[in-house]
Amino acid sequence: TVTQENNKACTMATLSSLPPILQPKEEDIQMMLSAEVHIGCRNSDPNMREYIWRRRQQDGIHILNIGKTWEKLMLAARVIVAIENPEDVIAISARPYGMRAVLKFAHYTGAQSIAGRFTPGTFTNQITKQFREPRLLVVTDPRTDAQSVRESSYVNLPVIALCDSDSPLQYVDVAIPGNNKGKHSIGLIYWLLAREVLRLRGTVSRHTDWDVPVDLFFHRDPEELKKAEADEEAAVEVVAPVVEAPKAFDEVDPTAGAVMVDAPAGGFAGAVPTGDAGFGEAAAPATESGW
Repeated sequence: TVTQENNKACTMATLSSLPPILQPKEEDIQMMLSAEVHIGCRNSDPNMREYIWRRRQQDGIHILNIGKTWEKLMLAARVIVAIENPEDVIAISARPYGMRAVLKFAHYTGAQSIAGRFTPGTFTNQITKQFREPRLLVVTDPRTDAQSVRESSYVNLPVIALCDSDSPLQYVDVAIPGNNKGKHSIGLIYWLLAREVLRLRGTVSRHTDWDVPVDLFFHRDPEELKKAEADEEAAVEVVAPVVEAPKAFDEVDPTAGAVMVDAPAGGFAGAVPTGDAGFGEAAAPATESGW
């Protein structure tokens, strides 16, 4: 669309300050546009104005500058790599669409994760079992994860946050502007952040593609998974041939497959008449008194 093309041109102009090694590829920009990372909401926070490119006239949605998003992604990756112990980084998401993303991000970067409800006092109350002392905090939404952001200010924790056009920036040190309400947008941002962290550490080469698909970072609805499994089972039942179960021994017809042969008038050769009614034996001639 025209909006995407204009946003792409604005992005290239914004990224001119980055060194060549940190410049994004055309595929990265296309993925961010396809995942609607640049789509904000109708409301805006005064502190987020510098990250907003324009506002659409037809619906009033704010469009974020993807160039700023990429710059802050590179900055956040460099901040994460500066932490010597990867386990001192905690990724948090109370929003359901970001739970799978933070789990995968923590898995591939060696960080810790808290998916779901954040227990108050995790950073301040040493008596609790969940007490942790991280050195860096990564949150999906400063408003949804407000408790963890507030506690980070008590213990001097730097905070990296995914911020929409209406997100508050209080106690946030590095704001990554992007759509933090869509499952594809959240998953893609965490995937790009994890890939850049591994590239800066030297684990992944910049000249080859990362072998981890971005689909692993997307939220999956349990109902959709059940529906997909049911569709697959139905398709298998239609394609698979019908195989009859073997019959039990008692149900087998003893005459099935046998060839019936008429006996000759004189009986079979070799039959010995003994007078008894046996198999293959000649019958005794009937007498007048035998009727």
